[in-house]
Amino acid sequence: MASEAMRPARGGDLPALTELYNHYVRETPITFDLAPFTVAERRAWFESFGETGRHRLWISEVEGRVTGYASSRAFRPKAAYDTTVETTIYLDPSAAGAGLGRRLYTKLFESLADEGVHLAVGGVTLPNPASIALHRRFGFEPVGTFRQVGYKFGQYWDVQWFQKELA
Repeated sequence: MASEAMRPARGGDLPALTELYNHYVRETPITFDLAPFTVAERRAWFESFGETGRHRLWISEVEGRVTGYASSRAFRPKAAYDTTVETTIYLDPSAAGAGLGRRLYTKLFESLADEGVHLAVGGVTLPNPASIALHRRFGFEPVGTFRQVGYKFGQYWDVQWFQKELA
């Protein structure tokens, strides 16, 4: 069995991260982006993360191939929200169901432990029982559902929001 590495993302990971994300743009309602991104278009997103601080990007890789990522980023642009982060996780479809999401979220939350993050929030497009189960496993509690908030693939989608206190 090939070994899995968990590490902060590096510049050379951007093409693989873009490809992984674009799968979800094209094939699922999980993200409400409607058009795939180029690597250049994703650069600003990528550069918003650091190896320290509240905004992190962890990847998993097997034999040099990115198999997933978990991130924390600014929730809203206003200063009073600075201690709240929005978390996101995307897995290569072939890696789903093997505990990878759990391992990535573990690394992400360990890296945020001393960064002054008070609250983590996450939105889950419904239905998505695997994502809901992952968030519940990490202590996220549901706080509300935005009904029919996104329109993709010819239909409206609901998003359920979760939050977890970290500090």
